[in-house]
Amino acid sequence: MDWPLKIQGRCVTELEVAEVRMLLRNHPSWNRSRLSRELCARWDWRRPDGQIKDMACRELLRKLEFRALIQLPPRQCPGPGRSPTIEPVEIDRSPISCSLSDIKPVKIVNARDCAEYEKAFNYLVKEYHYLSYGRPVGQNMKYLIFGLNERFLGCLLFGAAAWKIEFRDQWIGWQPDVRERNLGLICNNTRFLILDWVNVPHLASHVLGACLRRLSQDWKARYGSDIVMVETFVDTTRYLGTCYKAANWLKLGQTKGRSRQDRNNKLKVPIKDILVYPLRRDFRKLLLA
Repeated sequence: MDWPLKIQGRCVTELEVAEVRMLLRNHPSWNRSRLSRELCARWDWRRPDGQIKDMACRELLRKLEFRALIQLPPRQCPGPGRSPTIEPVEIDRSPISCSLSDIKPVKIVNARDCAEYEKAFNYLVKEYHYLSYGRPVGQNMKYLIFGLNERFLGCLLFGAAAWKIEFRDQWIGWQPDVRERNLGLICNNTRFLILDWVNVPHLASHVLGACLRRLSQDWKARYGSDIVMVETFVDTTRYLGTCYKAANWLKLGQTKGRSRQDRNNKLKVPIKDILVYPLRRDFRKLLLA
């Protein structure tokens, strides 16, 4: 095996893996969360706001176990990307069919600010988005969309950017070392849901634009770091991506129909359009810095 290993954006040395094994051996009562917190403290692995990278460390440990380098204690609760137990929420499913002006003001709220809002967000995405809901890995922002009388209209989820995308990386013009250093300046719109019974022309592009105007400030307030561009992937077998085009997103190309887990070039996934939206005029200068 070639050391160091590049996992979760971190170069993991053979000595660090031995350190993990030592902690597992000396503390058999520790769960995965306790182990990850200890490692973050030892490695001083932190986000720009000073908080430890607990979720990233847990994912790193999972990948070390997948490579048979360590053996973790049994999982106590669903991990990143896995479907947690989500309580049902009462939803008014009566049809909404009107013009955008008829349901204004449309309200976009940060679901992470309220436990009840986040519970509703998780349930709506799990039940009504075709990709369902998996606990996001790393930094993320969740938004709920409300209409008149606090009616749920939909949701938006932003999370970590894709590690490598050929068209995006060529368009930015960065080299691998610069990409690794500055990838955190990009986030990914991983879920966008307008509920099936909501038929309001131009609603999707309206809320998308409104959300992007506040996203950078909200991200900075929560994580203490900047984002300068947003990306997304539109499944062309299901959608045309009309709302993104109406909100002035740029199409860079298409994916190759391969999963990031496709180590043997055998897995096939739907081809998706690659779209980006710069949040600042100087986005490329900052991404290349």
